[in-house]
Amino acid sequence: MSAARKLTRQDVKTLSLAALGGALEFYDFIIFVFFTAVIGQLFFPPDMPDWLRQLQSFGIFAAGYLARPLGGIVMAHFGDLFGRKRMFALSVFLMAVPTLLVGLLPVYMQIGYAAPLLLLVMRVLQGAAIGGEVPGAWVFVAEHVPANRIGIACGLLTCGLTAGILLGSVVATGVNRFYLPEEISAYAWRFPFIAGGIFGLVAVYLRRYLDETPVFQEIRAKKALSEILPVKAVLRDHTPAVIISALATWTLTAGIVVFILMTPTLLQKLHGLTPADTLPANAVATLALSISCVLVGMACDRFGPPRVMLVGAIGLAGSGYALYLGVAQSAVLLLPLYAVTGFCVGTIATVPVVMVRAFPAAVRFTGISFSYNVAYAVFGGVTPLLVSLLTQADPLAPAHYVAFTCVIGVAAVFAERARLKRMAVIAA
Repeated sequence: MSAARKLTRQDVKTLSLAALGGALEFYDFIIFVFFTAVIGQLFFPPDMPDWLRQLQSFGIFAAGYLARPLGGIVMAHFGDLFGRKRMFALSVFLMAVPTLLVGLLPVYMQIGYAAPLLLLVMRVLQGAAIGGEVPGAWVFVAEHVPANRIGIACGLLTCGLTAGILLGSVVATGVNRFYLPEEISAYAWRFPFIAGGIFGLVAVYLRRYLDETPVFQEIRAKKALSEILPVKAVLRDHTPAVIISALATWTLTAGIVVFILMTPTLLQKLHGLTPADTLPANAVATLALSISCVLVGMACDRFGPPRVMLVGAIGLAGSGYALYLGVAQSAVLLLPLYAVTGFCVGTIATVPVVMVRAFPAAVRFTGISFSYNVAYAVFGGVTPLLVSLLTQADPLAPAHYVAFTCVIGVAAVFAERARLKRMAVIAA
């Protein structure tokens, strides 16, 4: 494969199917959060206090995040030993089936405590699936394209993943608009899960037409696969790459969790805005994020990840302060400022490019999966609690937090560039 060739029609087909599958899988994973309140009422005892019901509902949601590292590492292990394609299809299947089953599960009034237990099992399976899907998808698309097109490949894939969040928001909004609250509780809450499961199974079928990556075929032909457990090889021989990738992931989680997932609620509490104000603006910001991921990926191919990360991090930190300061002055500024912030969150598309280049092909899937999933579980779990607590003392705390992680992310990306240069000198 030429390192500098242009994308072929087969490349475009591969990237399109990968992005579509990623969008549907992320939709399946995120749709739960939009119906947490209804699920809490249906799957837990009716005499349970509201605060406890809500806590347990979010606990089941969080279980999906906690399952990510284990699922990701196990799937990456087999992906590095037996092929990317098999795990790429398996991750969608493991997401689609539990999502479909959630939409069909009996509720507490029908089967008692078995209902929340079954819901928990489904959520753990979803978490395991998403833990393998995201790093696996980045590796899959990056190994299908020439080296000078890795940025656009990862950018398109990341665009698909974020589009799944947008799709979940749109579907949830549609259900709440077309059905009365009592209709949603009775049956309509099931529709988004059933639809997600069906479309996920379609994605499984479509991924049958994808080919194994040329990079994996080459290392398998040369018998250059890892001779020890891939995760052991990663931790023993690639610790600097793991640390750098985990720190870069911190910036990624901060941008998504704080600005895309938490900001609508934070702005409602800080400035008395209504969901009718914040949710449409959030949808626009998510759309801008999806578009930006593609442009950031193209920029990485042209200018290199360090430069793009530096410029993007400045924009992300600056737009975050502008959003929180601007909305405090006038709610009219919410939509345009949120759109700009969402666009700047697209800086996260730099992170997978850095991680793909940080690990050799024989342990690439495992290296990325371990770094990304462990970091996401830690930082993704700590960020909401920490930002919520800090915001009580300082309304600009969300912007402060993201700005801090931007500094960490820039330092990590430049450190990775320096590490690769040292390795090149040693190899020469």
